[in-house]
Amino acid sequence: MEAEIVNRVANSGLVTLDLEEYYHPGERVVYDLKDNLYMGLILKEKDFRAFLKEHDWSQYAGKNVAITCTEDAIVPTWAYMLLTLQLQPVAHTIVFGTLADLEEKLYYEAIVRIQPEDYRDARVVVKGCSKVPVPTAAYVEISRVLRPVVQSLLFGEPCSTVPLYKRPKTT
Repeated sequence: MEAEIVNRVANSGLVTLDLEEYYHPGERVVYDLKDNLYMGLILKEKDFRAFLKEHDWSQYAGKNVAITCTEDAIVPTWAYMLLTLQLQPVAHTIVFGTLADLEEKLYYEAIVRIQPEDYRDARVVVKGCSKVPVPTAAYVEISRVLRPVVQSLLFGEPCSTVPLYKRPKTT
């Protein structure tokens, strides 16, 4: 007689949380202020303000924008603020920094919408493999959010996990 195959993973009571599901599908772009510098060195306020009025901002509609300046130039803070004010009505998300900073912000925005109470007393596996890049900062943030409510927190796949946290038993 053949023994019945039992799916121990399915019967384990583990809840899998896949951060890939929180990936924002929108396009990511960098706006580099170097293109607005005079001779690659300085930002002329009058010229910059004229550019801001004339530029077609609709090309950033729904996009995720990282604003930066890759030239070694002193760019006044107000320039980044003015740029943000132009992008804000059309872009999905705007950050100062790199594409990596942008990715962290997008994940942070997604993680703050997670209801920790949905995971109260659960044994949660935060999935480790994904088809999209998930920044380490997202794993740090989800750990911070879930620790107060979960029974245990693991990393990896349900069939092969790394234990991270287990709530102490109270007597």
